[in-house]
Amino acid sequence: MTGSDLTGRTAIVTGASRGIGLAIAQALAAAGTSVVLTSRRQDAADDAAKQVVGTAAGFGAHATDEDAARACVDFTIGRFGSLDILVNNAGTNPAFGPLIDQDHGRFTKIMDTNLWAPILWTSLAVKAWMGEHGGAVVNTSSVGGIAVAANLGVYNASKAALIQVTRQLALELGPKVRVNAVAPAVVRTRLAEALWRDHEDALSASYPLGRIGEPADVASAVAFLVSGAAGWITGETLVVDGGALLGAREAGRG
Repeated sequence: MTGSDLTGRTAIVTGASRGIGLAIAQALAAAGTSVVLTSRRQDAADDAAKQVVGTAAGFGAHATDEDAARACVDFTIGRFGSLDILVNNAGTNPAFGPLIDQDHGRFTKIMDTNLWAPILWTSLAVKAWMGEHGGAVVNTSSVGGIAVAANLGVYNASKAALIQVTRQLALELGPKVRVNAVAPAVVRTRLAEALWRDHEDALSASYPLGRIGEPADVASAVAFLVSGAAGWITGETLVVDGGALLGAREAGRG
């Protein structure tokens, strides 16, 4: 496979009922991939699949449910004959506020979903298909895994750990399987809504590229990383942030 054509490939995208996950599924399908979209509820997964132009199916599976994850992998291979791409996109953040004010329950929920689930799904995909046939994995991390931000300590810690897990998996699974990550800044999604809803103009003005992200921005990066065009890239984290990590633009700049 060379270039960006993904015809004949099959992908699972976790947490794909809306936002970044749905946009990733749409981008992969547009490039020729058969896509299985997961969500906690079957009806939500089915509704998302209907929004994909191309070959797609929904599968109800909570990201941390090992039996459901295994069933989804088996379904994907049985339905489409392969599992070439895995996008570990499912994520959560029920903990907002100072790190020392968080409790173990919220900590565990975040770490299980944002960190353990990508390891679980990757393990299942590799053992069922990719270990023998090859494949590409992309994990959805965050610029919060690279920089520090107030009130997002547990979430950012999970995303920092996911970047390290990405590197570790890339080392362990090569040369058959490539593993990379994307690290978005604030994107127009429901999960990030509290970060942009009431001050989008000011936030956009602070970004060097003058706007917050859209799900399609991240989807394009993922489609590149799983394609043959990125065939010699593994263990990397592609920052998709409109320049946010460069620092805020000077006041008054156009």
